[in-house]
Amino acid sequence: MLTGRDITVLGGGIAGLTAAIALTRRGARVTVLEQAEAIREVGAGLQISPNGAAVLRALGLEEGLSRIGLRASAVSLRDYAAGREVLRMDLARAAGPYFFVHRADLVEMLAGAARAAGVKLRLLQRIESARVGAEGASLTTAQGAVINAGLLIGADGLHSVVRGALNGADRPFFTGQVAWRALVPAAGEVSAEARVYMGPGRHIVCYPLRGGDLINLVAVQERDTWADEGWHHRDDPANLRAAFADFGPEVQALLARVDEVYLWGLFRHPVAPVWHRGAAAILGDAAHPTLPFLAQGANMALEDAWVLAAALASHDGVDEGLAAYQAARHDRCARIVEAASRNARNYHLSFPPLRAAAHAALRLGGRLAPDRMLGRFDWLYAHDVTRTHP
Repeated sequence: MLTGRDITVLGGGIAGLTAAIALTRRGARVTVLEQAEAIREVGAGLQISPNGAAVLRALGLEEGLSRIGLRASAVSLRDYAAGREVLRMDLARAAGPYFFVHRADLVEMLAGAARAAGVKLRLLQRIESARVGAEGASLTTAQGAVINAGLLIGADGLHSVVRGALNGADRPFFTGQVAWRALVPAAGEVSAEARVYMGPGRHIVCYPLRGGDLINLVAVQERDTWADEGWHHRDDPANLRAAFADFGPEVQALLARVDEVYLWGLFRHPVAPVWHRGAAAILGDAAHPTLPFLAQGANMALEDAWVLAAALASHDGVDEGLAAYQAARHDRCARIVEAASRNARNYHLSFPPLRAAAHAALRLGGRLAPDRMLGRFDWLYAHDVTRTHP
């Protein structure tokens, strides 16, 4: 049960804030520790698919999502050179609404909802280590102060100290891919669709944000030389343009408007084998980092947060609740992580006859059975954790 229980959430991003709201709504007293001086996210764009939107709706944030997000109409897979459409998936046929959202806008909305729910937000809390014991958990700050937590939820992202305390050192490996991200001003009216330009060893994804004023761009290239992991490493836009110089005129017009770009290496992290022990648990990227090829990182975090709160609220003991949470989430998240990894391979077919055959099959499938093409994702988009874990 959660009524009156004190819970500390480490991390003020999407996972941490959503968990704090969900836990507080079920009676817990929640404090969020965030290392930054303000609850904010610089980031760029993200996609909230129907499975993630269901959580925001259940938390009473559907109107806010509609206000900050752009309702998506389609996903368009295109050939890299001519820009010819290979497959169009009509998102009006999806299990529910699908949105393009600026990450900073989503975090701001969640922070406002957390404060309104009574969550305490403590800023400038830089945590160096975590200790998990049978009687509780503790965090040590960069200044050496110790923070005791009766129940600790680690929503502290890719390099989570709580994950480390539960699982030991992680061993990610470089995937042989790097990604650039940029926000560029839109040139005229744009369609509310995500476009994926698929080329040999590379692809570009772009979609509009903030009412169509901005275009979010993510460009992925396979290469032997790796870049540091993390979203905040600046690069020269000329490097991005050179890597995609043989892409078609639509892409070239987009790349010409890039004046600030970030580059990061894509590393594959294993799904954590242990998500909870004693008085601590992890969720979101701390539990299951994923590659950005299925647009599910934020959606998995939203699902995790809801299921965690529901499981703790429906069990008398913390151990039982946390065990139920991991049992409910582990296999689904592992499946999503693996599907995201496969998507990159499908986008990057390099052997021309194989690419031509694959694209021809997609075109034919899209014409003959458009519902079936989108229906392949029903396992993902139609899954509603607010119904399976009320």
